[in-house]
Amino acid sequence: MSYRLSDYRDVDPQETLEWMEAIDVVLEKEGPERAQFLIKRTIDKATVAGVEPPNCSRTAYLNSIPVSRQPALPGDPAVEAKLRDIIRWNAMAMVVRANRKPAAPGGHIASFQSSAVLYETGFNHFWRAASDVHGGDLIYFQGHAAPGIYARAFLEGRISEEQLDSYRFETDGKGLPSYPHPWLMRNFWQFPTVSMGLGPLMAIYQARFMKYLENRGLIPKSDRKVWVFLGDGEMDEPESQGAISLAVREKLDNLIFVINCNLQRLDGPVRGNGKIIQELEGNFRGAGWNVLKVIWGASWDKLLAQDHNGLLRKRMEECVDGEYQTFKAKDGAYVRKYFFGKYPELLKMVEHMTDDQIYHDLIRGGHDPQKVYAAYSEAVKAVEQPTVILAKTVKGYGMGEAGEGQNISHQQKKLGNEQLKKFRARLELDISEEDVLQANYLKPADDSPEMRYLHSRRQALGGYLPERRTQGDRLQIPDLSMFDLLLKGTGARTMSTTMALVRTMVSISRNKEIGPRLVPIVPDEARTFGMEGMFRQMGIYAPEGQLYTPMDSSDIMPYREDRKGQLLQEGINEAGAMSSWIAAASAYSNHGVTMIPFYIYYSMFGFQRIGDLAWAAGDLQARGFLVGGTAGRTTLNGEGLQHQDGHSQVFASFIPNCVSYDPTFHYEVAVIVHEGMRRMFQEQENVFYYLTTMNENYSHPDMPEGAEEGILKGLYHLRSSEAEQKGKKKGLRVQLLGCGTILNEVIAGAELLKNDFNISADIWSATSFNELCRDGQDVERWNRLHPEQTPRVSHVEACLKDREGPVIAATDYIKTFAEQIRPFVPGSYHTLGTDGFGRSDSREALRHHFEVDRYYVAITALKALADEGKIPVKQVSQAIEQYGINADKPNPVIA
Repeated sequence: MSYRLSDYRDVDPQETLEWMEAIDVVLEKEGPERAQFLIKRTIDKATVAGVEPPNCSRTAYLNSIPVSRQPALPGDPAVEAKLRDIIRWNAMAMVVRANRKPAAPGGHIASFQSSAVLYETGFNHFWRAASDVHGGDLIYFQGHAAPGIYARAFLEGRISEEQLDSYRFETDGKGLPSYPHPWLMRNFWQFPTVSMGLGPLMAIYQARFMKYLENRGLIPKSDRKVWVFLGDGEMDEPESQGAISLAVREKLDNLIFVINCNLQRLDGPVRGNGKIIQELEGNFRGAGWNVLKVIWGASWDKLLAQDHNGLLRKRMEECVDGEYQTFKAKDGAYVRKYFFGKYPELLKMVEHMTDDQIYHDLIRGGHDPQKVYAAYSEAVKAVEQPTVILAKTVKGYGMGEAGEGQNISHQQKKLGNEQLKKFRARLELDISEEDVLQANYLKPADDSPEMRYLHSRRQALGGYLPERRTQGDRLQIPDLSMFDLLLKGTGARTMSTTMALVRTMVSISRNKEIGPRLVPIVPDEARTFGMEGMFRQMGIYAPEGQLYTPMDSSDIMPYREDRKGQLLQEGINEAGAMSSWIAAASAYSNHGVTMIPFYIYYSMFGFQRIGDLAWAAGDLQARGFLVGGTAGRTTLNGEGLQHQDGHSQVFASFIPNCVSYDPTFHYEVAVIVHEGMRRMFQEQENVFYYLTTMNENYSHPDMPEGAEEGILKGLYHLRSSEAEQKGKKKGLRVQLLGCGTILNEVIAGAELLKNDFNISADIWSATSFNELCRDGQDVERWNRLHPEQTPRVSHVEACLKDREGPVIAATDYIKTFAEQIRPFVPGSYHTLGTDGFGRSDSREALRHHFEVDRYYVAITALKALADEGKIPVKQVSQAIEQYGINADKPNPVIA
């Protein structure tokens, strides 16, 4: 490259020229790596001398890969272009045809039109399917581009025309979901991505978990990649960039982000007054990513080669994204006048081009297969560094006045006849007038060059994508005796259910067959949950091992990091920990290896904080255990309002395949965990478990004989009153239900009733009001639809129908939790719960404040009996006075 002194406006142009020529010589003789080394050493030297280093996080608004380094585009570009245009037509047609129906279900055309080259380059040249010789690449498709993926699968013969015509019409089981939803297409979509921001976050931890499995020897080391397709507008979601430093810290060279920078979000420009590509480059390069910009197509190369004074580059830099969007929403004459026309020299540069050539030939880099291929080729060769490709495109590319580069592009779901004709012309497709007006699908003959090429490329890459495996290797879960120590009473010893949960994990880890599959995950405060023993026993996963001697190395339980460590200690990062859990809980599908993940966290910072990720986990058919430790509104007594969970169980009930429990005793924990492992990892059911465990220590009894079935169904008879046990004459009776630590208050309330009022009580452990509700609703539905058959009976009714007295339920959660089973309870039903904001105090004071302690249990039972006319109302008032209850204190819901 030659330089002229007039190019530089500085105090010593000659000296500047000499420096730049020296760089040219190094590049020519020794290559870019040596040039980079010399520049870095020079900057380091200047920095030591007190010179402020230049900001190198943003480079020139040009392609990162120069023409001289572009590899040749393999294959048959002409055939690929024709296939790409057919796929683009079919992707448009399926949305248009769906919205000609009365339901008008919506859909998106513009996103895939802007990203077709990005996807097709991957499909034709890079993405390996899972096969006998390769584990397969993992692709996170951008949600709004789903029609394009369906359109390709249609050509491949994997999706029928009937299915395309059922796009967004799914209730009959034949339709295609709007976005990537594994639950609805269990053999097709690998990842749910349309809740924007979750895809990039989950993908980073997916790539990390792949390294985890490799380093632990559970899968072979390979060149598999995790490709993540994103929109530039999506990058504003905090989750999108929230974990990019982890990808660098853990050297995830198996991770590739492809950000489709069409400069538009849902309503308008992403950065109308700036440049989103430059902004993202600064963020990712600053974090340490390998950044590749694909901004300009090949036709710009000729103009840039003529740009001897840098004026074209200057114009590229000074234009903001709002202008670039407008250029594509207008025409070539507008671009000539307002882009090139600012400087006479630039107008002269394009004087040989027609307006049509300016508009159609000067394309953006993301629409140029050669430029995209070059970026992908470089990305897959990255070593110890994640890569982000920033590809500049046009939203609605090819849609013309129907939506190309317009603010309305994202909402465009219908095209009129003239718009369809123009789209056909733009794609240069040979389609009859009738097929255009009907928006009919195109599919070349099976023996056509296009179809032969399509199949040959995928066969060379191992098969078709996306494709999802629904099963992993089946684990043989030992019988319940593996938790034998938890099935026996603790006697005088006390323990919490959180500690019981930790002991189940320790028992699992000691089993030679399934122990290596255990993945304990904790965001931080493992010591809070009593897990510090796992530091030494299992090690904390760290890809570089432990490069220091920990300060507690001489202790019994030191902080031990290990390249083969089993425990994932994620720091103060619930979203990241949940993403690690999702990766582990779906390893059966993505790696064929069934893992047993336990994610233990502060209960309040679970569903409330990562509810969207939990919903995605359900869609993904994740299998594993979520554990809300230190749960309950009154049990975590000293931490106050933002730590005390009284509603996570209600949140858990929202997710259809989440099975949730609130156990009280250690044997309940053991039974639930064992059954969960059997269902998920042996029978491979598509459910995941949520357990709330407590930090309150108390004595635990032996497991009652035959209790397992009731524990799992959600309700079992724990004990009867002392009078009945001794065969004494029956008197008044009530049925008391409880769960978690409040069951102990229920038991104490039964003692008050017996000792102070001679009223007997049957005590029930309600391990899952959520499961009881689902069972009751299922029975209710069956009975409604089978009116002439013998009605079925819910588990709640089966337990309580022959029992005497009103039913009272008390929990450490809001009343809605226990209220769920009201329709299935025979007789009167009364609930106590912890509605309102939490606060700090002793457990006794908090339970009295929220009116769930033993005294309120007793009074509620008395009032229920009075309502039934079985005792005088005055007796309730006397009890209120006797127990020192202030009947006029503020309602805790609003206090």
